[in-house]
Amino acid sequence: MNLDMIKQARELQSKLAHAQKELKRMQVEAESGKGAVKVVMNGEQRVLSLKIDPALVDLSNTKQLEIFLLRALNDAQEKVAKEAEKRMKEATGGMKIPGLF
Repeated sequence: MNLDMIKQARELQSKLAHAQKELKRMQVEAESGKGAVKVVMNGEQRVLSLKIDPALVDLSNTKQLEIFLLRALNDAQEKVAKEAEKRMKEATGGMKIPGLF
C-alpha cells in the first residue's frame, strides 16, 4: 500500500465518522392520520418522541391508532434511511462500500 492510498483511506474514515455524527444529530418527523400521530426519529432510527391526538384514543377500538402508528413509524424510518444513504454517498464520493448502504 502506498502513502497516497493510506492518506485516502484516512480521509474517507474521517468523512464517514463525520457523517455518522451528523446522522446521530439528525431528526426527521413523520405523521399519519392528517397529523393525528406524529413521530420524531433520529438518524440512528431511535424514536425520540411520539404524539397522539387524544381523539384517537378509544380503548374499545385501537385498530385505527395501530395503523396510524405503524404508518408514521415506517415513514420516519424510510426518511432516515434515505437521508443516511444520501449522506454516506456524499461522504464516500459515490463509492460503493459493502455494509454501508
